[in-house]
Amino acid sequence: MRFALSTEQLDFAAELRKILDAGQVPAAVRAWATGDPTKGRALLRQIADMGVFGLIVDEKYDGADATTVDLVVALIELGRGGAPGPVIESAAVIPALLQRLPDDAPAQRWLSGLASGEALGTITFQAQRGIALDAGIAEPVLVAAEGRLTLGVTPSESVTSIDPARRLFRVTAGELIAEGPEAEAAIDYAFDLGVLACAAQLLGAGRSILEQTTSYAKQRKQFGRAIGEFQAVKQQLADVLIALDLAEPLVYRAALTLDSADRARDVSAALVTCGDAAHRAARAGLQVHGAIGYTAEFDLSLWLTKVAALRTAWGTADFHRGRIADALRAAEPAI
Repeated sequence: MRFALSTEQLDFAAELRKILDAGQVPAAVRAWATGDPTKGRALLRQIADMGVFGLIVDEKYDGADATTVDLVVALIELGRGGAPGPVIESAAVIPALLQRLPDDAPAQRWLSGLASGEALGTITFQAQRGIALDAGIAEPVLVAAEGRLTLGVTPSESVTSIDPARRLFRVTAGELIAEGPEAEAAIDYAFDLGVLACAAQLLGAGRSILEQTTSYAKQRKQFGRAIGEFQAVKQQLADVLIALDLAEPLVYRAALTLDSADRARDVSAALVTCGDAAHRAARAGLQVHGAIGYTAEFDLSLWLTKVAALRTAWGTADFHRGRIADALRAAEPAI
């Protein structure tokens, strides 16, 4: 079976990339890191105008009712562009969760605002230990734990992140929204979609690092030659390209099997593989750029810190390898 993106999906990705390229993302990210979300919110509203935050939202909540593959296409571009804010939570996790709850009151309350980009939402799961991204500016702030979904208490304690633009807060459970087996199933599904969305962002961020590093290697000269002409540099960049190209099919497979029994295995495989590929891109990017790659003033650093943070934001590699192993053992035929 051959899988390929449609012309419409490719055009959508290209238009989204144009917005991000023209949106002065590095300046928006740096302002976001200092607690000023003005530029970042303006950029996210442009992205929302393209329908990104309403892609998997039903039409009755003013969404596009699109596919998970469409969502993955968008999130790869958001990762490549380095967009700030809780885009995984607002575009993927919370819409999926609210639409699967037995009571549609929470969806009626929040989904239209999320789909339009007027509001940003965030959520924390057990695997994230009560730490939510951008909880200081998000509405709603949700807490999902032990089969219960609650509103998060207004955050007061901040948590330091390796990525300054990922402003983390410790939140605790407040008002009960939903509980029971159906709520637990919705929470599990939403978490797995978050894992997939994180994998897509890592893939996009890795591709951006590769593009920036390749461009730098063509311009930077040593001994009278561009460093990109040296075999050692070529080999490093080729290895990164291969790793990213091999990771990409796992992301789309996970998007296609999200409603199957293989969901947990496939999203975990996508995150581990994309995390490793993006980490390889970051290492190569630092080595090729040299000392300048470490400086906060250099734009590459924004993607390096994002990759470092995202690799464990939705569960560690050990956690996801354990889920893959459990799924494979369960699939083994009885002897």
